[in-house]
Amino acid sequence: MSQSVTVITGGAGFLGSHLCDRFIAEGHKVIAIDNFITGNPQNIAHLFGNENFRFIKHDVTEFIYVDGKVDNILHFASPASPIDYLKLPIQTLKVGSLGTHKVLGLAKAKQAKFLIASTSEVYGDPLVHPQQENYWGNVNPIGFRGVYDEAKRFAEAMTMAYHRYHGVDTRLLRIFNTYGPRMRLDDGRALPSFVGSAIRGEAMTVYGDGSQTRSFCYVSDLVEGIWRLLNSNTNDPVNIGNPAEITILEFAKEVQALMKEMTGKEAAIEFRPLPADDPKVRQPDITRAKELLGWQPKVSRNDGLRETIKYFLANALPEKNIL
Repeated sequence: MSQSVTVITGGAGFLGSHLCDRFIAEGHKVIAIDNFITGNPQNIAHLFGNENFRFIKHDVTEFIYVDGKVDNILHFASPASPIDYLKLPIQTLKVGSLGTHKVLGLAKAKQAKFLIASTSEVYGDPLVHPQQENYWGNVNPIGFRGVYDEAKRFAEAMTMAYHRYHGVDTRLLRIFNTYGPRMRLDDGRALPSFVGSAIRGEAMTVYGDGSQTRSFCYVSDLVEGIWRLLNSNTNDPVNIGNPAEITILEFAKEVQALMKEMTGKEAAIEFRPLPADDPKVRQPDITRAKELLGWQPKVSRNDGLRETIKYFLANALPEKNIL
């Protein structure tokens, strides 16, 4: 049987690079596509020279050419953190719309299985809790966060249109907050922001009173869920995330305690006004993932945080490293 070929857009990003590792480990030939707008070449540097890895520097909003057969396409190209999509609003909208269209066109041409990386942000500031896949969401389309939320909602609609009209075999993944090695310290999400502030000797910033909740899934659990979803037979949306809900203030205190244990230094916590349209609650209902994929997260938050903080400390700028 010939070797499977998998294309991963956003392959140099936090999640995309971990997927490159997993698919190569599973015996696939991987073609990663990235334009480094938010991706990092260091995330995939260890793969250069691997005969089963190929990299194409390309903006997926432009026509995509890949020679030879393609069996699977995982579309992960997109700014994914608030600091990125607020800085790159047009690019975020373009990759969700034009980029998804181009990548689906490649899937149609190659008769490849297609998996779209959507997000819990399609639920907006939810009025249903926890969030099930049949919930349509509560999104402000003209708010600052709308550029990301609506890009992903459009990407889902485009994916289902290609599935229904062109018969493309699609998978629709809704990712909840994920963390782990290869996140950028400056990406603006809660964990890297807390750790980055502590490394610089600054106070960790909590927005509002910290009562808003999130559910954090370790990257290896997410990758396992993605692998199972791709190899399943469902075309319906599936939430992949860890339902262990925690307030942002509690999360900050957990990071604060681990940083003190691991570095001997304790960062203060300061409060600032809550950004517009910031979701008050976020918790996945993973019933569908359990039933259809036999999947549920395994890595505890304590273990995952330790591994991630180790990575951040080892990769912090030398002059700012507090170890």
